[in-house]
Amino acid sequence: MTEAEVDERIRGLIDPFNKKGIDITPATTFAGDLEFDSLTVMDFVAAIEDEFDIIISMNQQAEIETYGQLVSAVHKLQDS
Repeated sequence: MTEAEVDERIRGLIDPFNKKGIDITPATTFAGDLEFDSLTVMDFVAAIEDEFDIIISMNQQAEIETYGQLVSAVHKLQDS
């Protein structure tokens, strides 16, 4: 799966969590722009893990601050 395909699938998953209707760009931050709290992050990560059949470790989650970083991380996990 290409990074563009990963991006497209994640955009579909993020819609229900994007309560403010923020325009999602690679630089969009989860805490600042989208105002995700810890419970929202857990739900969103679970949705991604289910969709892609991957595990995103707590350490990886802590390093992912922007949408672009998330797409890259999921793309790399898909390849491993």
